[in-house]
Amino acid sequence: MSGAGAPTTEPIDCSDLRVAVIAGTWHEEVTAGLLAGAERCLAAYSVTGATFIRVPGAFELPVVARELALKGYDAVVAFGVVIRGGTPHFDFVCNAATDGLTRVALDTGVPIGFGVLTCDTDEQALDRAGLPEAPGRPASKEDKGWEATSAALVTAQMLKQIRRGYPS
Repeated sequence: MSGAGAPTTEPIDCSDLRVAVIAGTWHEEVTAGLLAGAERCLAAYSVTGATFIRVPGAFELPVVARELALKGYDAVVAFGVVIRGGTPHFDFVCNAATDGLTRVALDTGVPIGFGVLTCDTDEQALDRAGLPEAPGRPASKEDKGWEATSAALVTAQMLKQIRRGYPS
């Protein structure tokens, strides 16, 4: 079951971080939920003035994330939604986005919050989007927008501590 064993992290002060959030434009209802989760998380962690950028889709996330990392952002959160269809396109896009975002993080040393949903169905994506209940649809079971954002923020703060000499 997805979501089982998800970490619970208390918000920490991240007001000193410069954060960018990028999101694809496919599956707008799901993406809107992910972005709303990111905004809630940023507020809870005292981040103000985050930069929000929209890109065409998940495939474009890595190149934009790289540019933002090179521009001095302390953390980048990347959101995309890829739903399996009847062709191998799903696998190619998912692998490219995952590998690309991982490479950006490792090559730049800037944490990338991975908020790319790779789902078999629309229902799976909606279940992970952090959406409130709506007519004809139950509330989402998970909030991957919050989770990806929290992961990026906590990692960015840990990297700052390590770079300042912790642990000694």
